Amino acid sequence: MCGIVGYLGNRSGLDVVLSGLRRLEYRGYDSAGVAVPHDGGIEWRKRAGKIVNLDAEIEANPLPESTVAIGHTRWATHGAPTDQNSHPHVAERIAIVHNGIIENHDQLRGELPGVEYRSETDSEVAAHLLRAEVESGADLTTAMRAVVARLEGAFTLVAVDALDPDRIVAARRNSPLVVGVGDGEWFLASDVAAFIAYTRDAVELGQDQIVELTRDGVTVTTFDGAPAETKAFHVDWDLEAAQKQGFDWFMRKEIFEQPHAVADTLLGRLNDRGELVLDEVRISPEELRRINKIVIVACGTAFYAGLVAKYAIEHWTRIPCEVELASEFRYRDPIIDPMTLVVTISQSGETADTLMAIRHAREQHAKVIAICNTNGATIPRESDAVIYTHAGPEIGVASTKGFTSQIVACYLLGLYLAQVRGMKYGDEIAAVLNELQRMPEAMQHLLDNQQQVLDLAKELSSATSFLYLGRHVGYPIALEGALKLKEIAYLHAEGFAAGELKHGPIALVSDGLPMFVVVPPQGRDQLRDKVVSNIAEVRARGAKTIVLAEGSDADARAAAEVFIELPKVSTLLQPLVAIVPLQLFACELATLLGHDVDQPRNLAKSVTVE
Repeated sequence: MCGIVGYLGNRSGLDVVLSGLRRLEYRGYDSAGVAVPHDGGIEWRKRAGKIVNLDAEIEANPLPESTVAIGHTRWATHGAPTDQNSHPHVAERIAIVHNGIIENHDQLRGELPGVEYRSETDSEVAAHLLRAEVESGADLTTAMRAVVARLEGAFTLVAVDALDPDRIVAARRNSPLVVGVGDGEWFLASDVAAFIAYTRDAVELGQDQIVELTRDGVTVTTFDGAPAETKAFHVDWDLEAAQKQGFDWFMRKEIFEQPHAVADTLLGRLNDRGELVLDEVRISPEELRRINKIVIVACGTAFYAGLVAKYAIEHWTRIPCEVELASEFRYRDPIIDPMTLVVTISQSGETADTLMAIRHAREQHAKVIAICNTNGATIPRESDAVIYTHAGPEIGVASTKGFTSQIVACYLLGLYLAQVRGMKYGDEIAAVLNELQRMPEAMQHLLDNQQQVLDLAKELSSATSFLYLGRHVGYPIALEGALKLKEIAYLHAEGFAAGELKHGPIALVSDGLPMFVVVPPQGRDQLRDKVVSNIAEVRARGAKTIVLAEGSDADARAAAEVFIELPKVSTLLQPLVAIVPLQLFACELATLLGHDVDQPRNLAKSVTVE
């Protein structure tokens, strides 16, 4: 998730773009860069790291004055966060900035013989494709139309042509882009925060549209060149609200970003042969076939993602899988060897406990795969392989989209291992991937129908204790649901495996105690029936049962005092939908209690001490 800004008007383009990038830095802070057309060429500056590094570079090497500029702040996907991989990418007279993933970039590179690439990114190929089109005589808009027809994946692509300097052209597919309309000036940005200091009048672009900014105004067309319908709106938020896109908290915004985060994490995972591929794998298939044990190591929310992963990986690969708290791992003298695969999960990639666990594992000659949301962080660098989640920056301390994208990455790892080891046929893997592709829609359905959960939070705002129950993959979801409430609402909350209820925790049940229960889909193992019986047991003892189950589950509905309907999904994938109402509930209850949801007391986003 990168930040994009473009400007065409009567002010200093550089000043406008830099101020916009600062407001969008929450979208990515791996690198930043700007480009301006000048005297028949492109002048640009870009630097790895935060925008202050770019500021220093521009101060040392000033850019020429220009009333046209484009800029970018990067959340790295393809290629490490380096100067060379920073945007803009320049191909002679063309400069581009890009947000998204171009899935077929390798294929497209092969179609441009003789081109010298300066970066490891998927984005740079778009600059060279555009250059080839304009050199053949096309104007920039026509060139953009030809190029986007060849791109697969998700993208917002913004370009300028040095030989046509009073024009900016952008295209959008599955990636945000909004137009700001001022008095004789126009803006392009990933969100309105970039230009709200200059104008509050904006135009929302639809899917598969191309926008052209000139001195005469704004023209929007479809990818086919037909006139496109747009939606004009007026921004009445303050700047902070604009950065949050109208949400009161970054956490709530990030809960609603989960469908996109899951979809982005799934992008680009199949090669031309239909085989599953991961990001950076420096472990040979032969070595992976010799693995006889998997150990997942993580902390906090990531640990619960690992617990979900255990069920899926063991089911698909038949390899024994353990899940360990990183803080305990190296201190208990774990049994690992060269045939052990250690999987570490960390949103930041800097978690000290997890990093120490990696180093211990490598000392024992185990292979290490990292699942991480931060390109170029320490943990991926010290691992033998990495699967990047593409959730984008997560500002709220309590992880939400980080959690669901980690689960998706774990599913991808399980399927990849099953593929390499010959445990599943290609069509079986494709079937799971197809269902995963439908998960964003299922998650969005829950978000669109959040009011029931918000009302429930208001009803229970005076409660002081909560219990969460689940079985199978619902058990880690119960743990994560309870953790969310502890983190931001500061209330006693405990998650239990529902089958353990009779072994002690049922003593905690009292009259009116709110109890969330995650009910698995009905299957051959009768697990769902047992959970429905658990609901009856606690309701008979006075608990207020809040049941999360498929809408068609009449028995669960009958046993519930409050019934929250989940979309119908397979058992192993249910965590992706079951967690959403629990996140919404925790966020709303903490809000009603007057807490700072984004920065809860005593907690930090990245824990870099043991």
